[in-house]
Amino acid sequence: MELNGKQRAYLRSLANPLETTLYVGKDGITANTQKEAYDLLKARELVKCAVQQNAPLTAREASEQLCELTGASPVQVIGRRFTIYRQNDKEPKIILP
Repeated sequence: MELNGKQRAYLRSLANPLETTLYVGKDGITANTQKEAYDLLKARELVKCAVQQNAPLTAREASEQLCELTGASPVQVIGRRFTIYRQNDKEPKIILP
């Protein structure tokens, strides 16, 4: 799903107060990280993630990989943090403009 600028801005405003719920560590994106991201996206739709200091990936690389593996869309990347979004088709929680 490709987001337009207005939708991305709306999701960024929703992501601002969120706590970081997913961390990418020194092993990079593992099967467990992928499963956790998938489950979080299913439950919340909007997930804020962080890349640890000793991780082999940058935040942009981790965001691209997770989006590809989970079918999500990147919302933003700032420093070591990034936000991804995937709409839940059965029970959508976030209605995009």
